[in-house]
Amino acid sequence: MKFLPYIFIFLFINSTQLVKAQDTKVFEIPRSNVVEIKDPDSERIYPLFIKLPRSYDYQKDKSYPVIYLTDAWYSFQVVSGATRFPMNTGKMQEAIIVGISYSKGSRGPSSRIRDYTHIEDSSWKYQTGKAKEHINFIEKSVFPFIEKNYRVNESRTFVGNSLGGLLGVYILFTKPDMFNNYVLGSPSVWFKDNDILKLKTEPNLNIHKVFIGVGANETLELDSPKHDMVKGAKKLELKLSGKLFPNTKVKLLTIQGANHETAFPTTAIQGLYWLFKES
Repeated sequence: MKFLPYIFIFLFINSTQLVKAQDTKVFEIPRSNVVEIKDPDSERIYPLFIKLPRSYDYQKDKSYPVIYLTDAWYSFQVVSGATRFPMNTGKMQEAIIVGISYSKGSRGPSSRIRDYTHIEDSSWKYQTGKAKEHINFIEKSVFPFIEKNYRVNESRTFVGNSLGGLLGVYILFTKPDMFNNYVLGSPSVWFKDNDILKLKTEPNLNIHKVFIGVGANETLELDSPKHDMVKGAKKLELKLSGKLFPNTKVKLLTIQGANHETAFPTTAIQGLYWLFKES
């Protein structure tokens, strides 16, 4: 019986902690919101994750570059967190971050495989080859919405990883006016037997900066049983350094110790820091 007071104290403390836990608010990324955009052609709905810079509300006369991300559920959290300190401390130019998510109601893999691949491949379980349509949606629906509702300047940066990186390469080759800069993480240039590297492209005289990041372990010998991503990244770097891209500056980073699952966070922050570092 002498232990009863201690039992009551224990239960009281734990019940108080439980109430406090239930009252705790869900964490939200500061200065961010989600809007939904409908593709008028496919009638699919795509959520956009949007984060504004810290100075946005009090520097009313300032306009900002926009960083557009694919695979928003993954990349938006990574890029938001990684750029927070350098942007807030003035080491890196502030930018609006826009993550384009997967079509509403679909499973992530089916949406990204359909939208990020530029040519059909019947060997895949999911639909492929609708990148052209997705690019049209970004250009005709996403860009106008962002430019109408936010103070943006003319600078656009594309960030994509894996198949998202493949989409970025396709945009650069076929619609060079859409983006000024690219951060391409472990781009899947292997898709459909390296078809993207075989595309005949017109001379691109635009000024571009392209950052390519890949994990050093993304090779057949180490960690990628099907595709050598390092070799693919080097082939892409070689093509972008050729005479068809005289005004394109390319930087390739091979990330030591990283594989396909871990390379992107380093690619994202190193690539964006390279592009937006304040001199």
